[in-house]
Amino acid sequence: MRVLTFAVVVLAGCQGNIAPLPGDSPGLPSEWEWDGGFDALDAGAEPVDAGVFDAGTVVDAGVNDAGLVDAGFLDAGTVDAGISDAGLFDAGIPDAGALDAGIPDAGALDAGVPDAGAFDAGPPSLRQVQRTFGTTDAGNGFYEYLPPNYGDGVPRPLLVFWHGFGENGNGTTELSWVLMHGPPKLISLDQWPSTYPFIVLSPQHTGGGCPSGLELERFFAFAIAHYRVDPKRMYLTGLSCGAIASWSFITATLDAQIAAAVLVAGDPGSVSSAGSAWGTHGCNLGRVPIWSFHGDADFNVDITNARNTMADLIACPQPPRHDALFTVYPGVGHDSWTRTYDGSAGHDVYAWLLQQAKP
Repeated sequence: MRVLTFAVVVLAGCQGNIAPLPGDSPGLPSEWEWDGGFDALDAGAEPVDAGVFDAGTVVDAGVNDAGLVDAGFLDAGTVDAGISDAGLFDAGIPDAGALDAGIPDAGALDAGVPDAGAFDAGPPSLRQVQRTFGTTDAGNGFYEYLPPNYGDGVPRPLLVFWHGFGENGNGTTELSWVLMHGPPKLISLDQWPSTYPFIVLSPQHTGGGCPSGLELERFFAFAIAHYRVDPKRMYLTGLSCGAIASWSFITATLDAQIAAAVLVAGDPGSVSSAGSAWGTHGCNLGRVPIWSFHGDADFNVDITNARNTMADLIACPQPPRHDALFTVYPGVGHDSWTRTYDGSAGHDVYAWLLQQAKP
């Protein structure tokens, strides 16, 4: 008690110059900290003190304390889980620690949506971007889809999709029309499996009519020059006007660039015409694996030329013919592509394409 009395006497002389402390108790001088028991564990400067503004060393829980095991809000202790802490194992939201799975974290093993880490695939729609006309040296505006892990140095199969007449546009403000059908539509709706390894490029034809075979040839050359593609697995697909253009491309180049083609509601020309696909190549047309689809009630592009061409091709010996398939949808009109591309008719054209490769 002598120690306590001494403290009272000395401090009492300074009472008017010291502001009350947060722990002050009614009935005691304002310069006192309320210790609850007036012993060595009060709010003074002791090592195990719990004072509000104390800087105790080891187990102090003060709000502004920097103690090692302190859980104070502003503490930066090693194992502290305080909100502002940046400790290695802290899971606080602002933390960027290596094992933190918080949303803003970009840690290597984090699969959060904003993360661009090597193991994060993200939804397919976020991997498909516009490349408007004039922003690249391609002759077309186009949509670009890159599969997960693209850029790791491994060549990927290439799938080039050509739209129909109704999606012709200027390659800039009208480029989104390309998303109406086919693979780019499925990708935009997140209905495209991330397991598909294809680079998918979907160019837009500018102007009227259908693209020429030369336009397709030039776009393939652009793709080969600018993307890490597997030259043995480059594929072509198109619907309606895009399929007609694809037949023209095959007639002009045969298998010089592509390994296989899926052609929907197209016209290869009459088998009796010298300039048609069959008239130009005969059974050598089969050097390109072709799967052709058509509705037998199609009044926009008549089925006759496709039916006759594929019948003659399927009758060819192997070699030179590779895989040749012709699927007819009874009672279906011009839109034979929706059920073909989304697989609802029971055909997996993407698995079939991946089975085809140039030697």
